[in-house]
Amino acid sequence: MNKSGIDRLPSNATCRLMKLPLISLITAALMTPATICAQQAQRLSATKANDYGLVYSLPRTMLSVTLEAEITVKKPGEFYRYAPKYLNVSNPITKESHSVRLLSAAISSYGVQDTEETFSIQFKSGSPVYVTLDEAGLPLAINTEEVAERDVVSIPEAMKAKPTPLETPAAKQVISEEMLQSQSTAKRAELAAQAIFAIRQTRSDLITGQADNIPPDGKSLQLMLDNLQAQEEALTAMFLGTTSVSTQVESFIVNPDALVDNDKARIPVARLSAIDGIVDSDDMSGSPVYLDLSTISHGEMPVNEKGQTLPFPKNGVPYRIPGELQATVLYDGDIYASRKLPASQLGIVYGLAPNSFTDKKAPIYVIYDPTTGAILRQGPAQR
Repeated sequence: MNKSGIDRLPSNATCRLMKLPLISLITAALMTPATICAQQAQRLSATKANDYGLVYSLPRTMLSVTLEAEITVKKPGEFYRYAPKYLNVSNPITKESHSVRLLSAAISSYGVQDTEETFSIQFKSGSPVYVTLDEAGLPLAINTEEVAERDVVSIPEAMKAKPTPLETPAAKQVISEEMLQSQSTAKRAELAAQAIFAIRQTRSDLITGQADNIPPDGKSLQLMLDNLQAQEEALTAMFLGTTSVSTQVESFIVNPDALVDNDKARIPVARLSAIDGIVDSDDMSGSPVYLDLSTISHGEMPVNEKGQTLPFPKNGVPYRIPGELQATVLYDGDIYASRKLPASQLGIVYGLAPNSFTDKKAPIYVIYDPTTGAILRQGPAQR
């Protein structure tokens, strides 16, 4: 974590949640870090061995901000001063430059264990109640193995820069012995220009059939033409310069706790540096990328028909009634992503009566949102 409190996700972030510490003692006894990534869920039953009790922690919502940036590096060619004279080009690259721009941003959310919201729920003896926990020890469901889908966003892949014409094998082929021996830049530029026009003439002769040695088949001819093209591009780059373009993708963790005491917050997530691309928010070499957070609503306690707040059920099975936030990624005054997301930090904890899960005639099941701990669906359990 950097000085700003923003974590950068590693490149193998798929197991990020799976490596978080487990809070529940029961879960920790049954699951080890070595097996967490290998399994998606763990079923724990209320049995005599655990006095018909189940322990779990509700999730705390975290945000993941993924940034995609394009990095462009331009470098002058050795003979850029002679480009107007030999190639009639007036605007070659004359000095090295680096630039960066933000291409896209994505916002997603996930849950981590909230150590302040860990509960032990006691059920009647002999009750076949079980809870399904995810790989991080968060509740997914009770009395059912059906679980909710996770919040998944499309993440672009980073792209390495393609080799420039001067980084290809053809660049070595075009350097003649006379060019190597010459100590004069002007003379080498003249020789390079002559080589460009010679290549163009050779290619024209091959295409029109006037060459002395024409390849016997179309495939061989195309290979020769491609090689000539690569050689011309390498020689031309010596005059015009090269442009290298790559993309970088980085993800950062943001804790929206700032909204607990304030309705709005602006958090610097990262910075864009022309030299290093996406850097941490405390690296002052770049311009900031902000995440603007604002509260849309807070979770409210349920009320009866008279509008009176319902009391928390005795030994209730806890769940969260979340609030909602707006998250917006801003860079240089422009919006790159914006989402409304439920958040546990803006919610309250309530509970279901434990006997509703153990009723012999009509027990129920519930499916939780692993990001907030909210109940997404409930109904009659199948026995």
